[in-house]
Amino acid sequence: MTLLASVVSCSRVRLFACFLRLGSQQASTLQLHTGASLAAKSYYEVLVLGGGSGGISMAARMKRKVGAENVAIVEPSETHFYQPIWTLVGAGAKPLSSSGRPTANVIPSGVEWIKARVVDLNPDKNCIHTDDDKKISYKYLIIALGIQLDYEKIKGLPEGFAHPKIGSNYSVRTVEKTWKALQDFKEGNAIFTFPNTPVKCAGAPQKIMYLSEAYFRKTGKRPKANIIFNTSLGAIFGVKKYADALQKIIQERALTVNYKQNLIEVRADKQEAVFENLDKPGETQVISYEMLHVTPPMSPPDVLKTSPVADAAGWVDVDKDTLQHKRYPNVFGIGDCTNLPTSKTAAAVAAQSGILDRTISLIMKNQIPVKKYDGYTSCPLVTGYNRVILAEFNYNAEPLETFPFDQSKERLSMYLMKADMMPFLYWNLMLRILGHARMLQAADTDTSLNQESKGHRYFGGSFPPFSPPFFNFASLIFPDDSELYRNTMAELVVLTSLRNYSALPDQYQLDKS
Repeated sequence: MTLLASVVSCSRVRLFACFLRLGSQQASTLQLHTGASLAAKSYYEVLVLGGGSGGISMAARMKRKVGAENVAIVEPSETHFYQPIWTLVGAGAKPLSSSGRPTANVIPSGVEWIKARVVDLNPDKNCIHTDDDKKISYKYLIIALGIQLDYEKIKGLPEGFAHPKIGSNYSVRTVEKTWKALQDFKEGNAIFTFPNTPVKCAGAPQKIMYLSEAYFRKTGKRPKANIIFNTSLGAIFGVKKYADALQKIIQERALTVNYKQNLIEVRADKQEAVFENLDKPGETQVISYEMLHVTPPMSPPDVLKTSPVADAAGWVDVDKDTLQHKRYPNVFGIGDCTNLPTSKTAAAVAAQSGILDRTISLIMKNQIPVKKYDGYTSCPLVTGYNRVILAEFNYNAEPLETFPFDQSKERLSMYLMKADMMPFLYWNLMLRILGHARMLQAADTDTSLNQESKGHRYFGGSFPPFSPPFFNFASLIFPDDSELYRNTMAELVVLTSLRNYSALPDQYQLDKS
């Protein structure tokens, strides 16, 4: 009780309490509406390709630099999705409806939304072309086109999803099929796959395996379930600290993991999956399934593969430190579409946005970028309906952790952060308030909010300068390098967990940590 009283009394938490009320009670006053695409100009100082988290966040940052009327986003989709929550949707822990919002509501106010698809990039002439035969020129170009799902590269897909017993958490069209397959499971093999390509959120293919195992235990089906993870990789995870923790879970829960196995065909009518042994090309194995979760092969968007901005593999070719294009100095990349040698996650995008903001600011002033991205990324490895291992690491696969406890251990607090706090921050802070961030910057000048900024009362001191903790969404709101945001976010974890715990469903209250 003393801790709760101390946290609630903190000035920074009182500030966030205002944000909570703002998000829940006054959302209508912060509608982020954009002009009609019919009024689109043919030239913008900053043109953003893609309306995902990277595109939206960079458009908001650029709006503050050059004015909303000089920024445009090219994005064809009517709906914007918070995709990290789909792991929980596929396991029945969250409704699909909670993952989407109209695109018009998340684009920063005043920024032009060009509702079209990019079909050609011409960086030599500083212009792009869209599928409605329009040419749009720019001074600076930010490419945030994400990653492409290639289900068709697996024989029998995507048409196989018309059959029962098969799903995929990577698509809005198939994520609920995962939950249906999980519910309908009776007896046999439950197979989970990882393709032989780069993927976004590389932990997701195994997260649904752990959740499925927990569901089988809860429903009494575990003795009849043979759970198999067939991965094209040679290890369960790329960072040894977290890999060791996951291997322990795999052993304790009697899960079967087969390495260097790539799904090449689905015979949905027969409930059979065909895998190729990557160590012995041409050697295949057919496995029958009662449930199959498919992680599709992925690649750069087709429009990038043959573009001058792409590297030999089709990814946007950017400097790994500054995110500036290696050949075109007024072109920049962020997120899944780039060749940055780090895991493709929402947390990585959040960290990259701060660096890219600094890079573009200096380029606009004809100065050399100095702030470097260290490859920070994060993967909340969901290992059950009330547990998460919070993996955070850099380019060198070295842990880069936020908290002073061992993040390789399963924790309820980290699950609450994944399931409840991060979606709230995404919708109500990163996207909703970001377009109005000027009103928040003044808070950092309030001395009453900075009295304790030299050290964190609960976590043993302030975070290292500009270390990019998992809560980089907050860095989109507070000024860069702000100790205020780093310390406040840590306290918000405590406050949110304590506030929500009493209302948790019974399955979340199995253990407390």
